[in-house]
Amino acid sequence: MVIQVGDKLPSSTFKVISADGPVAVTGEDVFAGKTVVLFAVPGAFTPTCHLNHLPGFIDNAEAIKAKGVDTIAVVSVNDAFVMGAWARETHADDKIQFLADGSADFTKAVGLDLDASAFGMGIRSKRYSMIVKDGVLTSLNIEEAPGEATISSAENILSQL
Repeated sequence: MVIQVGDKLPSSTFKVISADGPVAVTGEDVFAGKTVVLFAVPGAFTPTCHLNHLPGFIDNAEAIKAKGVDTIAVVSVNDAFVMGAWARETHADDKIQFLADGSADFTKAVGLDLDASAFGMGIRSKRYSMIVKDGVLTSLNIEEAPGEATISSAENILSQL
C-alpha cells in the first residue's frame, strides 16, 4: 500500500558514504524535527535521473532551502558506494544528502517499489518527490512513468512549499 499524505514515515535505515566507508543513517536522523524534501530515482547515473531529475534539485537547492526546508535528500535502490560516486560526480554532496536504500527496505515500506526486472534492473524505486515535516508526509508526487520527471521535479516542489 502506498503511503498517504498525513502518514508518518516508517522506521528506516539508509546507508551513506563517509571517509571511512558506508555508515548507517536512520530515518529519525534524516526526518525528525526537520522539513525535508525527499526525491527518489529508479537508479543513480541512469539517463533521466542523472541528466534531468537530480540537476533540477541541484539548480534549485538554494531556492528550496529558502522556503524553510532543512534538508534535500535523494534516495535510490543503489548501494552507498554508487550513491557516493554519484554525489562526487555531480558535485552535489554539499547541497543534497544521498541516501542508499540498497535492499529497497524503505522503498517497499512506503509502497513505492517498481519491478524493473524486464530492463535488467531488478526491484527499484518509482520516481517521486515528497515533502516531510517532522517525519510526517505532507506532499507526495509520483510519476506515472519512470522516464518522466515533471510532477516530481524541483520546480513542482518549489510550488508546493
